[in-house]
Amino acid sequence: MRKKVILITGANGEVGHGLVSRLYESGERSILTLDIKPLDDALSDKVQAHVVGDILDTALLQRMMSEYEINAVFHLAALLSTRAEFTPEAAHRVNVEGTLNLLHLAVEQSRWLGYRVTFIFPSSIAVYGIPSLAIKNSIPPVKEDEYCQPTTMYGCNKLYCEHLGRYYSAYYRRLAASPEPFTLDFRAIRFPGLISAVTVPSGGTSDYAPEMLHSAAQGQPYNAFVDEDTRIPFMVMPDATKALLLLAAAPAENLTRSIYNVTSFAPSAGEIADIVRRALPDADISFDPESKRKDIVDSWPAQMDDTAARRDWGWLPDYGLTSAFDDYLIPAIRQRYEMA
Repeated sequence: MRKKVILITGANGEVGHGLVSRLYESGERSILTLDIKPLDDALSDKVQAHVVGDILDTALLQRMMSEYEINAVFHLAALLSTRAEFTPEAAHRVNVEGTLNLLHLAVEQSRWLGYRVTFIFPSSIAVYGIPSLAIKNSIPPVKEDEYCQPTTMYGCNKLYCEHLGRYYSAYYRRLAASPEPFTLDFRAIRFPGLISAVTVPSGGTSDYAPEMLHSAAQGQPYNAFVDEDTRIPFMVMPDATKALLLLAAAPAENLTRSIYNVTSFAPSAGEIADIVRRALPDADISFDPESKRKDIVDSWPAQMDDTAARRDWGWLPDYGLTSAFDDYLIPAIRQRYEMA
């Protein structure tokens, strides 16, 4: 008999760490993780099984389908924004072809199980492309259907995968001989920049915020690649995992769309630096904008409108700017680096 599990891809990443831990703390023990590396020791006791492998390996995914009954998928594996700009073709393979493989897996599982498997997809603020800084600074918080003209490969990948998920959820097999629509239940969250005190940043273009914090805690100078007045929305990792689980649990009849913005606070880079300096007085933070990465950040909204998520599935962040740093980030960073 196949073992019932929740599948989490990219479990070693920043979001994966938080999601596995939160599921385990809630009492969930049927977690199957997939990553290209062995699972972090901190997570190994919290999952039923871990598979070391590539989401591009279709033979591996077929073996997993034969061994496990996968009733939900959290597809976190991705090549992040900065790395994707250096290797756009590789990013397309991982981010698009890999996602297509997982969507196919979920559709097949839906067919075998006789109900729609829930597929949760973390998307990104990178799907947006504001034409100019002047426009960015003059517009209200951006809604899901506005300014979707990404300027990066990562943003293009994420936006296209949102459309793939919408297709497999609503339109797949409408021309097939069989009238049975073997579709899945695709739900996506567009995250702002994410800040974690537990894991080190790993290639996101919004990582200037967590890099300030981690560098200061380690006594290392940090030269930010954006201007002091650069502004995008952020969220701390506990709220990110909360959002994923809230959306996964929401009754389908309550959802008015398949892609939702979520957000929390939106400080300037200079305001973040000031908070870090107050908490860690030896912090050495400077600003030397690098045109390519700065231009990418400048193309993202200063604020995201998450009205739909609040209305449809009760989204509300636990952390604002002050509580994010005072109650979560600074204490956790001090503990991580064993600071007095």
